[in-house]
Amino acid sequence: MNLAREARCLLRAGRHAVLSTLSQALPGYPFGSVVPYVLDAQAYPIVLVSRLAEHTRNIGADPRVSLIVLAAGGKVQENARVTYLGRALRLDAPGVVENRYLRFFPAACEYRSQLDFDFFRIEPVTLRVIAGFAKAHWVSREAYAPPDGDLAAREEAVVAQLNSLPAQALRALCGDRDNNPQQVEIIGIDCDGFDMRADGDILRFDFDRCMPGADEACAAAESKVRSARAR
Repeated sequence: MNLAREARCLLRAGRHAVLSTLSQALPGYPFGSVVPYVLDAQAYPIVLVSRLAEHTRNIGADPRVSLIVLAAGGKVQENARVTYLGRALRLDAPGVVENRYLRFFPAACEYRSQLDFDFFRIEPVTLRVIAGFAKAHWVSREAYAPPDGDLAAREEAVVAQLNSLPAQALRALCGDRDNNPQQVEIIGIDCDGFDMRADGDILRFDFDRCMPGADEACAAAESKVRSARAR
């Protein structure tokens, strides 16, 4: 796996990140906070933040931010991690981005509708990827970008098709993670893999290679499910 795709896969597997903004209350100091996020079709992080939050006020004054995402498990200093530097831009009409976010974080639906929360897309400037101990590299915005394809436009249809597979087959795939859920549901698919909610937990399954086409990505996900069921 090349370094740019490794960075995308690590960000796709994450659910929360440390968001650092430039403090307005204490000028010159970075202000860190923890936020949930998902990636959009361009693999840009999408965050939903309150207009009253300190980090939202900071972004309003200066959109330059960074996100830090750390791979789970193992020794912290030896784990892969990504520092994603970019500019946070408010989405006035989030559309499919909102649908995707709420599939991953359905509880956000309530406070999205009742409180003053806005979606922001963080467009990258560059990324710092730590692939392990003493393995640090810069990845450009251009290298990080996923290849063009029709999967993003057809994601909801592909998700529906995958969810039409027998539930016991989807549960068998979770067994590879020592997980034995009762309720399973595919909630997202992208060129690098797909995500499943299993009794409230979100499990990530990466493809062996990048697959930007909807048909090939759907076939690859179905193949993983069939293989798990056969075992």
